[in-house]
Amino acid sequence: MNLSTVIRARINGWRRRLWRRVFFRMLFGEAGQGGELLPLTRLSPTVCIEHPEGLQLADDVFIGHFNFIEASGGVHIGRGVQITNFVSIVSHSTHRSVRVAAALSGQPALLEGAERAGDMRATIEIGAHSFIGPHSTIEAGARLGRACLVQAHSRVRGAFEDFSVIGGQPARALGNVRQADRRWLTAHPEWLPAYEAWVARVAEVE
Repeated sequence: MNLSTVIRARINGWRRRLWRRVFFRMLFGEAGQGGELLPLTRLSPTVCIEHPEGLQLADDVFIGHFNFIEASGGVHIGRGVQITNFVSIVSHSTHRSVRVAAALSGQPALLEGAERAGDMRATIEIGAHSFIGPHSTIEAGARLGRACLVQAHSRVRGAFEDFSVIGGQPARALGNVRQADRRWLTAHPEWLPAYEAWVARVAEVE
C-alpha cells in the first residue's frame, strides 16, 4: 500500500467522523408551537420540515435521520413518540390535483392559489409513545392512538386504536402491542406492576 493511499484513507476517515458529528448527531431541545421549551425532544439535523407552523410537538419526542414532515394540514406528535429514519409524514396530497388540472386546463381560475381543485389536506395525529418504523409513510388524515407500533415500510391511512400493531401497504391493524409486551414481561416480572399501572393510565385518558 503506497503512501498516497494511506493518506487518502486517513483523510476519508476524518471526513466521515466530522460529517457524523456535525450532520448525524441528534440535537436535544426544541421550541414548541407556542414557544414553550421541549428539552427532551431530539431531532436530527437531516429532518426536513415543511410548514413548521403546522407542526405540534410534545416533549420527549425522537425524530431520526432523513425524515420528511409536511405539516400544512397540521401534524400533531404526542409525548414520547419515536420516529426512526426515512419516514414521510405528509398532511397534504396533490396526486388527484395533477389529474384534475389536466381536465380543467381550460379553466385556470380553478387551478390557482394554495387550494387547487382536487387537493387533499387533513390533520395527522400520532398518539403519545407510538413508534414509527423506517421507510414508512403516514398519509393525510391518519390518526394513530397512543402507544401504537408502525412496522417498517408501512403506508398508513385512516384511524387506529391505542396499542395497535400497524403494518402493510396499505396498513391495517395486525394486533396489539400489549401481547408481545406481556411475553417479554414474563421474563422480567419486576417491571410488570409499573407497566400495568402505565397501561391503566393510558386507558383512562380521553
